[in-house]
Amino acid sequence: MNAPNPARQKAARNTLDRMFAESANAWIIHYSCESFYDRPDGRSPRVTSIALRKLDSAQTVSFSIHQTAERRGIPFDRIEQHYDELEQEMLDNFFAHLGGHRGMKYLHWNMRDANYGFQAIEHRYRVLGGEPFVIDDNNKIDLSRLLIDIYGVGYIDHPRMERLLDKNHIAPRDFLSGAEEARAFEDRNFVGLHQSTLRKVDVIANIAGRAHDRNLKTNASWWAMHGGRLRTALVWMAENKTFQLVTGLASLVGLGLALWAFL
Repeated sequence: MNAPNPARQKAARNTLDRMFAESANAWIIHYSCESFYDRPDGRSPRVTSIALRKLDSAQTVSFSIHQTAERRGIPFDRIEQHYDELEQEMLDNFFAHLGGHRGMKYLHWNMRDANYGFQAIEHRYRVLGGEPFVIDDNNKIDLSRLLIDIYGVGYIDHPRMERLLDKNHIAPRDFLSGAEEARAFEDRNFVGLHQSTLRKVDVIANIAGRAHDRNLKTNASWWAMHGGRLRTALVWMAENKTFQLVTGLASLVGLGLALWAFL
């Protein structure tokens, strides 16, 4: 198992600690969509639901195609005939919410690129004729990468989120894997997709909270986490100003005594 880099580990812990210290200005985000594999026509996958959970209060807001359809009086068995307009209205509301909460931090899990991530949602909205509110990259915090920096790349088996649930005895109620979500879309199980999205923001909050409290269970051993006593001691000596001052003075004293003996 690869041991974490001490500098990146410290930076990742600091990032997570700052987010919890400023939890009133932080949201957890997750979304579900069509499968982004096996798309020979190159069309971007539709977004089906998005959930935002406030880090401090756990209050959650969500946006989904099936809720939009229900508000408009469109039967679920006719959603497919109104995909574009329903998806656009859902994203209208989502981006209006983002624009009304400027400067917030967003904790997410692997939402990093145009395949699956903030850029993918923005692209879908542009395809449908909207102009998205774009979150600054500095306000996007990927928990999956923070955990690798904190615990090391081999800290848990793949798929990591599911294995963390097992390791920490977190109930997976309503939780669907990525493949299961793709099948749910094909089966037009929009309610199941939405419930999974809501569950995943709770799961991300749970995992983040345990990592912040230093009690998240992983496969990383103490030795892998700290790199052995020698590595820990070397890092402490490199960062401890008092130790550096004492060793510096000791070196000067030693040099002075050597010169005195020579004279």
